[in-house]
Amino acid sequence: MEIKLLGGELIVNICFENSDKEFDDNICLSFFEPCLDDTRIFRASETNLYITPQEARELAGILLKAAEASDLSSHDSV
Repeated sequence: MEIKLLGGELIVNICFENSDKEFDDNICLSFFEPCLDDTRIFRASETNLYITPQEARELAGILLKAAEASDLSSHDSV
């Protein structure tokens, strides 16, 4: 699953890495930056992080809470 962030300057691909199923951290977060070196967040054009299912659930939960807070905040200002 892929999502483009920062106007397409950061592409995040998230997948279960079946070839690493024997490892606890078999969920891959792959960050690809198709931009100039001096505008990259990471040093390389592609950076991979491997996390556990529990860490993935925690990350998803935190993102949902932040999105809900943002939605509530935008409704408060109307």
